[in-house]
Amino acid sequence: MYPGAHVLLGIALRTLTIYIVVLVGVRLSGKREVGQMTPFDLTLLLLISNSVQNAMTGPDTSVFGGVTAAATLLLVNYLVGGLSVGNRHFRKLLEGQPTLLVHDGKIITTHMARERVSMDELNRSLREHGVATCSDVALAVLEVDGTISVLKFDDINADEPQSSGSTHRPARKRFLQKH
Repeated sequence: MYPGAHVLLGIALRTLTIYIVVLVGVRLSGKREVGQMTPFDLTLLLLISNSVQNAMTGPDTSVFGGVTAAATLLLVNYLVGGLSVGNRHFRKLLEGQPTLLVHDGKIITTHMARERVSMDELNRSLREHGVATCSDVALAVLEVDGTISVLKFDDINADEPQSSGSTHRPARKRFLQKH
């Protein structure tokens, strides 16, 4: 049975509201939370999806109500994706920016604390990149997707012409200017 246009419009508006609230919540949770899902994160995500389902459709449990909620989510997600591709400022607001965690072999503890990255996580990422100690790292960056990129001094010197006075600094400056 068709629930009526006003009911479907109400479902679409409630779904849009829930989408925005959940999107802001995920954005505020930080890069590591999005990039590295633990069993606790998955449980939270499942519980949130179950708790907001009723808020989106209200008392309407019809197929039309469910299709309206799903179509609204797909449309809004498509529009947000399109806006983030075409608008750099909106993308930065939505995704954030990469964060420098290690610079010239020195750990930036304030950035680590702000992004809630533990030393264990940083060390694990260094090992995954074949780096033994932080002193071998030119740059370690927490990317917007939650992964940690690591550049060793050797990596950024590989394309530099070798001379007796060559250091990693010119290549590092080019990297930092790009990001």
